[in-house]
Amino acid sequence: MRRLLDEPCDRIVVVDNGSSDGTFDWLRSLNDPRVHAIAAPGNLGGAGGFELGLRKAVELFNPEWLVIMDDDARPEPGCFTQFLEKDTSGWDAVSAAVYLKDGRICEMNRPTINPFWHLPTFCRTAVKSLVGKSRVGFHISDEAYKAGPVEIDATSFVGLFLSRETIQKAGYPDGSLFIYGDDVLYTLGLRKSGMRIGFLPDLKFEHDFNRTYNGDASLCNPIWKAYYTARNMLLVYRFAAGILFWPAFFFILLKWLSAGRHYGEVRRTYYKMVWHGVKDGLIGKRSRPHSEVTSLASAL
Repeated sequence: MRRLLDEPCDRIVVVDNGSSDGTFDWLRSLNDPRVHAIAAPGNLGGAGGFELGLRKAVELFNPEWLVIMDDDARPEPGCFTQFLEKDTSGWDAVSAAVYLKDGRICEMNRPTINPFWHLPTFCRTAVKSLVGKSRVGFHISDEAYKAGPVEIDATSFVGLFLSRETIQKAGYPDGSLFIYGDDVLYTLGLRKSGMRIGFLPDLKFEHDFNRTYNGDASLCNPIWKAYYTARNMLLVYRFAAGILFWPAFFFILLKWLSAGRHYGEVRRTYYKMVWHGVKDGLIGKRSRPHSEVTSLASAL
């Protein structure tokens, strides 16, 4: 919060997503009139929090531009000042460069080029997938973080600047996704409707996230997250791939099944969560309550 308070923000809208540790009272006690705390009716997940926060920000303050981020992310000092000094007239949305606390590029926030919309990117991704590095094919390169603005197709909700006009045209992110994929689906939707998203690497954010990695495998912890990974990623791939979805689906499914070897004693639960996620993702079901998801994960 201190980083935000030090930046030239007109308003800071914070969604308290059903916390029980006194966070909401602490937010309301901050002696800064810019801070506006909103109590969600419960845990809406990151997706629900983003949708609620954006709706309230537009409804209450009607800003010219908004910037969104997770609760464990923050702008680097001077980031917002740099943004305000830029000519953004050619962009409908602007994505910042996101780094880990130790200065490395944050992989989960690396913007992408949709390989199904660009033949060179598709070919590069296909070649890289043969050696298990498909991400390298469609994510922007390290060099892009040192260059000028780059037009992208999708990015995360950490350090994403959105104009009011863009939100008026495109609407809001889908809060029913709970976690994962809401940012990619939303930004892909912007691009598909003809809007332009720019990656501006001199705008920098820091992300202190807690997702663990085991070698090259991204592990879902808690295990219920495997459900949202499977369901929401299928929604993303269906939107991104179009008629090529089914060939892509079988490749992705093999990858998820192979990842089960990293889960040890919770392997069976992992496969169960993936099964339910795949089933719901294929039929487009977004209404399964989070309480039901966690119950499935804890059931023997």
